[in-house]
Amino acid sequence: QLVESGGGSVQAGGSLRLSCVASYLTGDDYCMGWFRQAPGKQRERVAGLDSDGIASYADSVKGRFTISADSAKNTVTLQMNSLNPGDTAMYYCAADLAKTCHYLIERTYGGSWSSATKRGFPHWGQGTQVTVS
Repeated sequence: QLVESGGGSVQAGGSLRLSCVASYLTGDDYCMGWFRQAPGKQRERVAGLDSDGIASYADSVKGRFTISADSAKNTVTLQMNSLNPGDTAMYYCAADLAKTCHYLIERTYGGSWSSATKRGFPHWGQGTQVTVS
């Protein structure tokens, strides 16, 4: 149901734009997230955006990455600027198509994106590789 695109290789300081097309984003509530996993590391949340328009970011990407949604195109985009080698990872799009991020993260997982990352998103894309050198 989720298909990512836009990954690739870029030099440090460069930019990439990732897109995630969902089968539908027309429900009343949804929480979409971008996650990444580097070799030997746990999957982590990069950014989240929900149907209320509330965005959240990992501290490591604040001010550099921007998440946005185009509901008409069922697309969630992650604009990544000022990339550095620490951003190298496989990037995944994920969704809960029945809850806002507030409900999912705060009320279901006690404010823990880490817990929600492991158990909270029923829909995942196949991933797209981002390499920064």
